[in-house]
Amino acid sequence: MSGDGLGYHQKRVCLFELAMAAAGTDFRSDKLWDMYINWERDRGQHREVTAIFDVLLGVPTQLYSHHFDKFKEHVRNNLPKDIMSTSDFLALRAEVVSGEKSANTAEEELDPPGGDKPPGTVAVVEDEEDLETEKLRERVIAARQEVHVLNEQEVSKRWNFEEGVKRPYFHVKPLERAQLKNWKDYLDFEIENGTHERVVVLFERCMIACALYEEFWIKYAKYMENHSAEGVQNVFRRACMIHLPRKSNLHLLWAAFEEDQGNVDEARRVLRDFEMMVPGLVMVRLRRVSLERRQSDLVSAEQLLRDAMSVARTPEVVTFYAVKLSRWLLKAAGDRDRARTVLLEAIEKDKANSKLYLNLLELEFCADLKENEENVLNCFEQALTSDLSVDLKITFSQRKVEFLEDFGSDMKTLLMAYDEHQQLLKQHMASRKRSAENGDTLRGDELDEKRSRVDDVSTPAMSSAVSMVTAAAAPPMIPTLPTQTTDTQATQAYAYNWYQVGLSPSLCQLHEITFWLIWLLEPPVNCYAIPEIPQMPSQCIPWQPEQC
Repeated sequence: MSGDGLGYHQKRVCLFELAMAAAGTDFRSDKLWDMYINWERDRGQHREVTAIFDVLLGVPTQLYSHHFDKFKEHVRNNLPKDIMSTSDFLALRAEVVSGEKSANTAEEELDPPGGDKPPGTVAVVEDEEDLETEKLRERVIAARQEVHVLNEQEVSKRWNFEEGVKRPYFHVKPLERAQLKNWKDYLDFEIENGTHERVVVLFERCMIACALYEEFWIKYAKYMENHSAEGVQNVFRRACMIHLPRKSNLHLLWAAFEEDQGNVDEARRVLRDFEMMVPGLVMVRLRRVSLERRQSDLVSAEQLLRDAMSVARTPEVVTFYAVKLSRWLLKAAGDRDRARTVLLEAIEKDKANSKLYLNLLELEFCADLKENEENVLNCFEQALTSDLSVDLKITFSQRKVEFLEDFGSDMKTLLMAYDEHQQLLKQHMASRKRSAENGDTLRGDELDEKRSRVDDVSTPAMSSAVSMVTAAAAPPMIPTLPTQTTDTQATQAYAYNWYQVGLSPSLCQLHEITFWLIWLLEPPVNCYAIPEIPQMPSQCIPWQPEQC
């Protein structure tokens, strides 16, 4: 029976120790400490109670002052030899006795030798023993007083943060911004000033109330990276498999961490399982492709992209993966022909998508232009004969003229391209005039939409490969007027001179009315004398001399 009782008490001690390690540094762990102290006191283990107090008095808790009062009560209600270890008690008593001997020696020097002792000597001896006990108690309390003062300062630093925690429990209702900010600031403070154990305990407290906020899980994982790889895995596992199983960012970070640790199979599993749970996420599929590429498994990477194209539900997604696959074949696999084939097949399915033509053009520009001129011209021809809008066709036509001017080898081809471009512009302006005569004017939002579509045409690769049109491409009969464009992005997107793009009919009509008013008031000597028109819109078609 005694053996069983001893085993029972030992198990209780182990459980209390585990509880203290897990939550003993919590600011609100006072009840746990009181339970441990009371249990040891009921067993008569006063020395164990003192050892617990020695730890507790250095932990910042809400009832820190209450614990110090309880410790002083514990010291005063028990003899020092019962609450201290034998070695500590003997060392402390030696200090006290040494101090008393020094005091007694000074008193004996004042008394005459051989004198009779006064009556009541026995009572005085007993009083001296009590005095020694009191001095021992005072020494024990004084030794902990300094720890208590330092602990009080630590409590004051955390008090405002604790006051800001209004909801320490979990609830599906979102937390207020003030509480989220308080948790973030509290964690930052503890990371900077506290111990690792206190930081972990505070994170665990935070994750109870903020279990549905991925930024706190990410912050927890980032902190644990500097301390324990197993701890990071545990954080990601709890976040991704229990609390936030459908958050892509957490799964991507988990996979990246596993790959960085050399656990490639685990990284594959994380991404694969998440994609099965939440199918159709482009970023997850691209991360899987990148993972296989980094492992030099080009076959698996290519197959992942082709599978994504085959299961895509919309033409836009198919086009996106086609562009990714073509770039991957060109850059990673070094197979230009297969990359071209992917884009051409995608164009057959989505002939009105300008991004496909632009990427095909970029692919051809990456090769030697002297040997690849025919493929570049074929790409331009495909765009000009496609179902693209007229505005985009004008842009591609302009780029074709620029390419032939800068890199072309045949002047005849350049002149033909220029004539085709001018013809396309005339047809476009004639269509605009008919629309204006019928009272159909573009609204402002429609104009912005058309401009944004043309902005998409300008890519960094095209901007670096093709220069602006030179003066040789301009008709000799038309004078060059300065532009007033202030939008750099629009200038790069259009890449036109002032005579090659038309604006909305309303702006052009306004300029035309102004021109004819000046013409009627001050007729020139001949019809080719164009009057000075201040700040002509940079994208309007000017008056043509042959119209006179």
